[in-house]
Amino acid sequence: MKQVKLILPAMTIALIPFLLFAFKDKRPLPETSQIITGADQTELYVDYLKGKRVAIMANPTTIIGKKHLVDSLQSLGINIVKVFGPEHGFRGNASAGVEVKDEKDAATGIPIISLYGGKNKPSKQDMANVDVLIYDLQDVGVRFYTNINALSRLMEACAENGKEMLILDRPNPNANVIDGAVLDMKYKSGIGMFPIPMSHGLTVAEFAQMANGEGWLTNKVKCKLKIVKVANYSHDMPYTLPVKPSPNLNTQQSILLYPSTCMFEAVYVNHGRGTMFPFTILGSPELKGKYAFSFTPKSIKGMAETPIFMNQVCYGIDLRKYDAEALRNSGKINIKWIMELYKAHPYKEKFFNSKLSNQMNNIEIQIGNGIFRKQIINGASEAEIRASWEPGLSDYKKMRKKYLLYPDKS
Repeated sequence: MKQVKLILPAMTIALIPFLLFAFKDKRPLPETSQIITGADQTELYVDYLKGKRVAIMANPTTIIGKKHLVDSLQSLGINIVKVFGPEHGFRGNASAGVEVKDEKDAATGIPIISLYGGKNKPSKQDMANVDVLIYDLQDVGVRFYTNINALSRLMEACAENGKEMLILDRPNPNANVIDGAVLDMKYKSGIGMFPIPMSHGLTVAEFAQMANGEGWLTNKVKCKLKIVKVANYSHDMPYTLPVKPSPNLNTQQSILLYPSTCMFEAVYVNHGRGTMFPFTILGSPELKGKYAFSFTPKSIKGMAETPIFMNQVCYGIDLRKYDAEALRNSGKINIKWIMELYKAHPYKEKFFNSKLSNQMNNIEIQIGNGIFRKQIINGASEAEIRASWEPGLSDYKKMRKKYLLYPDKS
């Protein structure tokens, strides 16, 4: 096993008592500079896990190659005592926002404890027979994607119960997009718990360092972290996910558009839920005559059982062939689409009225501030809206650099 080596990202001396440890891969880079996820580098952590009682936070993205991490580690003799399941469940077959029950994994018999139902944090009893907790979930780098909230609660549980956390890091497909309003904590919610922008530009391990270093965990506890970094990776590299991270992020196009189109979860527009193209098409029945493109949302089990405008023909924007890679390379989210659809909507009083539909949130919670709605209604320009994100966004970018584990151009 490789030796554990202390890593000092450019953090202040005051944080030294709480610094994490990371496994350093000393292998030479392959000529192709192939990205290798933390989980795939088993030689860096399997020996560390042997003889320990292991819990894993897992979903279908928790893989080594094409095999689930739980199955792989069991075959290597690792004692996995339980699995914690996030939103959408351990096997990923629950819709967004749907409560997930505790169960036993049919394949392995391992108890699965849901953290997206009756509770969202492991109890003292849950942690009693655990020595180390592995976190290995693919994230997409957006504030309202709830994996980082689950990570923070697991970190708290580890800190409060004297346990270690091992993070097997994965690339962020939107890592070079650092944009959007920094969350005004007046609008803290289940889809926004920390003062970070809409697209935060961090891997989960980098976020964990930030949560520790900035004192964001409850009672400012500090979690003891070990990290297996992604090999041959920098934030500007494109990364195509091998497994969809959740039921409605089912294509690479949806993942790259998600930082921009998820804001439509808070307005009177269907954003593709109820189709096989979520987050890549936008529309409403009331935009008939404004757009030629149309689609009809249906009930789809495991994706969207009751989408807005179900069984109604919606008219709007088709982004399935939009150059999403160019959007990623720009480092910015797109706010022109929401500006355009508001302007085109004939019943503007409906557009931001979340009570008219089964949309998940209001726009203040989704965007993270109290002025975006007024800006759109009043016809503010994109430049004016972006100016209102300052100085918070620039301050965040400076703070972010303290916690980076990978090369970064920002």
